[in-house]
Amino acid sequence: MFKRLYFIVCLLMISFVTLSAQTSNQLIRKGNKNFSSKNYAQAEVFYRKAIEKEPNNAIGNYNLARCLQAQHKNAEAKKIYEKAAKLETDPIRQASSYNNLGTIYQGEKNYSKAIDYYKKAMRDNPSHNNARYNFELCQRQQKKQNNKKNSGGSKNNQNKNKQNKNQSNKDNKQKKKDNSQQKPQNNNNDMSKNNAEQLLNAAMQQEKETQKRLAKAMQQPSDKKLDKNW
Repeated sequence: MFKRLYFIVCLLMISFVTLSAQTSNQLIRKGNKNFSSKNYAQAEVFYRKAIEKEPNNAIGNYNLARCLQAQHKNAEAKKIYEKAAKLETDPIRQASSYNNLGTIYQGEKNYSKAIDYYKKAMRDNPSHNNARYNFELCQRQQKKQNNKKNSGGSKNNQNKNKQNKNQSNKDNKQKKKDNSQQKPQNNNNDMSKNNAEQLLNAAMQQEKETQKRLAKAMQQPSDKKLDKNW
């Protein structure tokens, strides 16, 4: 009698655990269905319910983070992606968490951190095309950002040089006026000044052409590539 009762209790416990796991997966599937229809708010509800039943479900956490990101709730999405990456044992799916984390930081123009996450994604999954594309795009954007900072300093220097040149021109005019009765400078000095001005103009023109080439090179596709839900 007791053996039969014990057997029934064990069977019920096994059935309960199995049912609980199935329900969690069903909730995730319902969340995916709503996510595909861009009904992100409802999808978030299903994913949260799934995680309530199974807190350490890596796929449920990943899909929730993906849903939060779609709603621009990036602060929470970053935390959930980190959790999903720690829970995930499959390096392919773990790479997806790192790639999507990278896209959030890239959108925030935190290119250094984004690049770190793309590197993690590619270490976990060397064939991760999205991470590789995002990594290269992010590097270009970081370079463009650095060039803007440097060009800002260059413009200030150019303005100072221009002011100095204007002042120098005024001084030269005054000297010419004062020395109008004196002998002109020899031809060699005149030629030297002309050569210097020509070299300066050529250098400035070359700098303009370099900036144009850099601007053209930066005109690449700007969309980041996210990984899909699991």
